[in-house]
Amino acid sequence: MVDRLVVAVPAADLAPYRRAAFGDDWSYDPATKCNTRERVLIEESLVPPVVDAQCRSTGGRWRSVYDGVVVTEVAKLQIDHLIPLADAWRSGASAWTDERRLAFANDLDDPDTLVAVTASTNESKSDRTPDEWLPPDRTAWCTYAEDWVDVKARWGLTVTLAEKATLVQVLAGC
Repeated sequence: MVDRLVVAVPAADLAPYRRAAFGDDWSYDPATKCNTRERVLIEESLVPPVVDAQCRSTGGRWRSVYDGVVVTEVAKLQIDHLIPLADAWRSGASAWTDERRLAFANDLDDPDTLVAVTASTNESKSDRTPDEWLPPDRTAWCTYAEDWVDVKARWGLTVTLAEKATLVQVLAGC
């Protein structure tokens, strides 16, 4: 599938990235009383999570896929957009409607789009692409690259030449 990704250079006149273009915060589901973050935490807990009446996880056990660290304190986790919102903006989302950007930022249809990871790895990744950052746990590289390709393809986002070259190199070793 990596061969089908479209290589493009972000337009020189591209409007600056604004996080608010993807919505103000996580989407809230009144039926479950959970927001997107809470739903990811519930889904990814390795044990049945303990959840309070407002759908906040108060107990559970998670494995951060980027560094392999097992976490039991929810405050040490962040929900990572596998494709950082800033990169999505540069690779096609700037032309989307606000509704499509909100759907991307809160995508629960594909479990690879949003992942619970340690705050330190999420912050070290920031808005970088695979040619600039790969998970510190090398055993996660293949899954990370496969998921990156899948999410980019699913949402019709482009890649840079360096990004694609890194994905091809990583995937060749899988």
